[in-house]
Amino acid sequence: MAKSPGAFRSISEAAEEVGAPQHVLRFWETKFEFVTPVKRAGGRRFYRPQDVLVLKTVKRLLHDDGLTIRGVQRLHKEQGLKKLVGVEAAELIEDGPREQTPIPDATRRETSGLQRLLADLEQAKARLDAILAR
Repeated sequence: MAKSPGAFRSISEAAEEVGAPQHVLRFWETKFEFVTPVKRAGGRRFYRPQDVLVLKTVKRLLHDDGLTIRGVQRLHKEQGLKKLVGVEAAELIEDGPREQTPIPDATRRETSGLQRLLADLEQAKARLDAILAR
């Protein structure tokens, strides 16, 4: 029975779909911050459809286009992930299924602090705009 297009893939399924060995996929995880499969208990990796798409893009850039690892890293830094994979694929990355991960308390505190700071800055801007409008 075939998996649905939106189903998660194991590392062996992803490797077969991408056309690269499993150890290469694991290596790319260490070199490219944007290669982020979901990891379950015991370290098992599961790849979302957008993860497989990103891996295919990395393989194309490295093997077909002749870029180096550093070249792909630089390209990602300069253009972002959406530009790397293309416009149609960017929608899948943007709208695809995402696993909801719990937000650590420290991150939650930082976020609420940043939200308060943003509100203060918006109030200050409103006051400045009112003064300038006089």
